[in-house]
Amino acid sequence: MYALMALIFVAGYLCIALEHPLRIDKAASAILTAVLCWTLLILGADVILPLIGTGTAGAFDNTHHVTEELRHHLGEISEILFFLMGAMTIVELIDAHEGFKVITDRIRTSKRVHLLWMIGFITFFLSAALDNLTTTIVMVSLLRKLVKEQHERWFYAGIVVIAANAGGAWSPIGDVTTTMLWIGNQITTSGIVAQLFLPSLVCLLVPLIFLSLTMKGEFERPVVKPLKEERRDPTTPFERNLVFVLGIGALLFVPVFKTVTHLPPYMGILLGLGVLWVVTEVLHRGKNEEDKHPLSVVGVLRRIDTTSVLFFLGILLAVSSLATAGHLTQVASALKDSLGNVYAINIAIGLLSSVVDNVPLVAGAMKMYPLVSPEALATALGSEIAWLGNFVVDGAFWELLAYCAGTGGSCLIIGSAAGVAAMGMERIDFIWYLKRISLLALLGYLAGAATYIGIATLA
Repeated sequence: MYALMALIFVAGYLCIALEHPLRIDKAASAILTAVLCWTLLILGADVILPLIGTGTAGAFDNTHHVTEELRHHLGEISEILFFLMGAMTIVELIDAHEGFKVITDRIRTSKRVHLLWMIGFITFFLSAALDNLTTTIVMVSLLRKLVKEQHERWFYAGIVVIAANAGGAWSPIGDVTTTMLWIGNQITTSGIVAQLFLPSLVCLLVPLIFLSLTMKGEFERPVVKPLKEERRDPTTPFERNLVFVLGIGALLFVPVFKTVTHLPPYMGILLGLGVLWVVTEVLHRGKNEEDKHPLSVVGVLRRIDTTSVLFFLGILLAVSSLATAGHLTQVASALKDSLGNVYAINIAIGLLSSVVDNVPLVAGAMKMYPLVSPEALATALGSEIAWLGNFVVDGAFWELLAYCAGTGGSCLIIGSAAGVAAMGMERIDFIWYLKRISLLALLGYLAGAATYIGIATLA
C-alpha cells in the first residue's frame, strides 16, 4: 500500500501536468488522486502506521488515527479555500463594476519602452494587492486595448507574467503559495514584505532592462470603432470608484485584521466581503433586477473559478495523505543529504515549479519540513541548531521558498497560473516564449535569489 500510494500520486501528478494533451481537467485528476491516496492509506492502516511509529494497537486504532489526521488536514485546507473564495469574489465584484478602469484609463503613452516599464510596475504592485492570476487577466485585457499587433503584445504579456509572479511573491495575498505559507504561520506579513520586496524587484528589473535595450520606437494602438448605439452603463463613475477602493481596501486590510485580532486570515477576507456585499446591495437597491443582478455578490458568485478551488482541495488533500503516511519525511531527508543547504533546495524547487504546479510543491515542502518552535530550537544541539534555525517563523527556508516557488514558474509559460492564463488569452506559442522570454525570466529568477542569499548572508 505504501508504494502504491506513491505510484498513484505520481500518476495523478502526470495527469495534472498533461491536462491539455489528455483533455481532462486537472481538478478532476487532483480530486481522484486525493480520494485514492486516502483510501489506500486507511485500507493499509494496520500495516503502514505501525511501520512509521504511529501506533501498534491494532487496525481499529490505526484507522481512527487516519480519520483524525484527515479531519486535521481538512481543517487547515479549508482555511486556505475559504480565503481564496472570498478574495476571488471581491476581485470579481470589482471587475463587474469595471473598477479596474481607474487604472487602465490613465495609460496614455505611445512609446514602446515607456509602456514596457509602466506595464511591468503596474502589474508588480497590482499583483501584490490582488493575486498574480487575476492581475494577469486584467493586464492582458488592458494590452488588447493598447497594442494592435498581436506578436508585439506577446512581449508585453511575457513581462506581465514575470511581473505578476514577482509581485505576488512578496505579498501574503499575492500568490496562493505565499498565502499558504502565511496561513500556516511559516511567514509573517512584515517579514515577507521586508525580506522579499527587493529580491522580487530585482527579478523584474533584470528582464525589463534587457528588453529595454531591444525595444525602440512607438507602438500602434487599435482603432476604436464608434458604437452605432450608445450602450447603457448600469454603473456610475462614483459606484465604480467606490467599489474599487473598498475592494482593494478589503484585501489590504486582511493582514492588519490578522495582526490585531489574531484570527485566521479567512475571517478578515469574509469581513471585507460582508461589507462589500452590504454596500453593493444598498448602492443598487433602486435598480431593476436585470441591471442589479450582475452587480450583486449573488450574481458574481457564478463567475468564481470553482474548478480551481476544487483543484486546490484535491491536490492539498493528496499531499497531506503522503505526509501522514511518511513519504514526505523520507523526501526531506534525501534532499538534505543530497543538496546540503536550504538555498540549493529552494532554488531546485523553484526551477521544478516551472514544469509542475507550485501548489503541491509548496504543500509538500510544508509537510516535509515542519515549522520549528523557539522551544525546539533552544533544545537543539551542535549542527542541528544552524539547520533548524532555517525553519522557524520567518526563517530563511520559508522566505526563500515563497520567492522561488512564486517566481520560478515564470521560466516556462506553463509553469504558473499567470503564464497559463496569458497563453490562453493571447494564444502565445510555447516555443516563442521559450526562445524570447524564458532566458530573461531565468536570469531575473537567479538574480533575485542571489539578492536574497546575499542579504541573508550579510545580515
